[in-house]
Amino acid sequence: MTSTIEKVVLPPIPAKRYFTIGEVSELCGVKPHVLRYWEQEFTQLKPVKRRGNRRYYQHHEVLLIRRIRELLYEQGFTINGARNRLDSHGAVVEEHAAGEMEDVPVSEGNMANVDVDQLRKELLHVLDLLGR
Repeated sequence: MTSTIEKVVLPPIPAKRYFTIGEVSELCGVKPHVLRYWEQEFTQLKPVKRRGNRRYYQHHEVLLIRRIRELLYEQGFTINGARNRLDSHGAVVEEHAAGEMEDVPVSEGNMANVDVDQLRKELLHVLDLLGR
């Protein structure tokens, strides 16, 4: 028996400053109650709250939510494992790398050959070179 893991292609993130919980839910393929739960579990996730305690997420938080979703749903991490992974690898670096890749069109054909760990190493090397 062969199992196929279907990679969900998420819509592009629009160029705007704040997103409602409903918009983030659609952009990240996660229900709003899950987003509220993740706010309690991941300290990096702190949406701005305005009138009536309404949540407004910024662009970097949408990227972080997509990263959390990937760790939990696609890579099979537990909440603790995903939290540790974000803490140990620095969510800011991974968000930056994800932001750089957003303009690249994603299709099943070009994602199948991507070695994510190797790509991450190369991006960290470039960041290290730029930091000098």
